[in-house]
Amino acid sequence: MRALTVTLNAALDVTYPVDRLTAGATHRVGDPAVRAGGKGVNVARVLRALDVAVVATGLAGGCAGTLLAADLAAAGVAEAMFPIKGETRRTLAVVEDSGEATMFTEPGPGVTAAEWAGFLRHYRRLAAESDLVVLSGSLPKGVPADAYATLVRAADVPVLLDADGPALAAGAAAGPAVITPNRLELVAANGGGDPLALGAAAAVVSDGPAGMTAYTADGVWTAAPPERVVGNPTGAGDAAVAALVAGWHLSWPERLAEAVALSAAAVRSPLAGDFDRDFYEHRRTRVQPRRVTEE
Repeated sequence: MRALTVTLNAALDVTYPVDRLTAGATHRVGDPAVRAGGKGVNVARVLRALDVAVVATGLAGGCAGTLLAADLAAAGVAEAMFPIKGETRRTLAVVEDSGEATMFTEPGPGVTAAEWAGFLRHYRRLAAESDLVVLSGSLPKGVPADAYATLVRAADVPVLLDADGPALAAGAAAGPAVITPNRLELVAANGGGDPLALGAAAAVVSDGPAGMTAYTADGVWTAAPPERVVGNPTGAGDAAVAALVAGWHLSWPERLAEAVALSAAAVRSPLAGDFDRDFYEHRRTRVQPRRVTEE
């Protein structure tokens, strides 16, 4: 399998470790981590670690965009970012010793109509060489609100969509293979009703530490981690998406179990895009999905 991840609002992620975050105080941080980020980039990192062939694309510009592309190359992730004039955003995560993370997220660059048109041509070429496409994250300024719907329709392969708000609603209506909202995002999209009514063929809905539920044409399954996991949840959803891609050949209950286990293993890692491999390998068989029947 060859996967393509798309991160339209990619970021340069900066992580500051602190003992404890106190509002209004001066903090001395440990060694900061600076790396390529954004939801699709995180998915690509996890897929690379799972030995799935993957190419990461999206929009990148300025000094931060150059650093982002260089970091992906250094991590062994094939990248085909599309250059824009605007400066790629940065995100700052302040992570306490307890694992609690506080995020500061910039809005991202403005994208011109010409840049968006150029990216669409670039995307169509990459999607034609891929077996599966992942669309993840927020939309930068200047990109049309129905951007994800356009990208879903432009691909002749299955598409997984991880978005929220109007971008989720518009993209899901275009008929992707899977959408992956959390429960609050689903409530905002359709009042918490049947997620398949949004238009996707299947949906995997996260309930945070309580686990995930897969809604499919063949039935509904739910699964939870075998134990409570404490850590940084920033990249947990991205790891779940990566698991769904890597397990595309599996049955839905098996795919759901992989997503729950890998998501929990990602919480155990201090940086988004990484996961605790030993934890994943030892817990994956302990996740037991159960079929949900209508009462």
